[in-house]
Amino acid sequence: MSGRIVTLTLNPTVDIAAEAEMVRAVRKTRTRNERFDPGGGGVNVSRVVHELGGETLAIILAGGLAGSLLEELLDAQGVPRHSIPIAGRTRMSHTVNDLSARHEFRFVPEGPKVSEEEWRATLAALEAEPGDWVVASGSLPPGVPDDFYAQAADLAAHQGRHYVLDTSGSPLKAALGHRLALIKPSRGEFETLVGRPLNTPRQQNQAAQELVRQGAAELIAVSLGHEGALLAEKDGVLRLRALDVPALGAVGAGDSFLAAMVLKLSQGESPREAFAWGMACGAAAVMRPGTAQPRREDVEALRRQIGAV
Repeated sequence: MSGRIVTLTLNPTVDIAAEAEMVRAVRKTRTRNERFDPGGGGVNVSRVVHELGGETLAIILAGGLAGSLLEELLDAQGVPRHSIPIAGRTRMSHTVNDLSARHEFRFVPEGPKVSEEEWRATLAALEAEPGDWVVASGSLPPGVPDDFYAQAADLAAHQGRHYVLDTSGSPLKAALGHRLALIKPSRGEFETLVGRPLNTPRQQNQAAQELVRQGAAELIAVSLGHEGALLAEKDGVLRLRALDVPALGAVGAGDSFLAAMVLKLSQGESPREAFAWGMACGAAAVMRPGTAQPRREDVEALRRQIGAV
């Protein structure tokens, strides 16, 4: 094994972000300040780990011209990758910031259909690529079974690796209890997972710690939007407030949070210390437009702002 963090992204995307004075139905919306970023959960995690000075490798499925562009963008940023070619075309997502209403509109395609041969090639790549930590993140494209992440978790456990999962719905439920080191649902995803609304901090804390004690995952970090986030472990729950930063773009903030947290865990930091770094990195990502663009110096400054945990 090696100290690098291997990420797994079965449904990556080329993220296109732009600004518009106003978004209105029927009328043509003219945009400016377009930017293209490699995206998708695990891709973003690898990009941020790389920015923070960690060692990483992104395993991705890539197909068509958009897949070639995704690879080009990753290569330009110096992010190591292991690409698995697919017959379908990699998706392209579009985010438009409406400057007049101060709303962010996101358009996210479903993604290409993936064959069994293609998704099994991803498991083979995961088995072959060394790395003490594996981060599987993002949605599953059509054609991939709901238990794919559970299969990947079993493979990682057999190899003695730490396995982190950031997904939702049936794929998340199917993987619970498969020796997960960490899961990171949003509040809405967490409520769906437990099957009931969690309207108070006490309810949220109890539900998260109950899942940990049942063996669903060693650690559960739940992002709570403007209310901050919580971290549940066997011995208790830590809640941290959201940092007050100027918001220029939220795409990839959760992935940035996860990247910093896993990096610090891989470096031997305590879960609570790693959680604080995750909060700092998520806030740093919000401060910049585009997808998952935190700057290392901003992350370090925000971590100092949080103080002792």
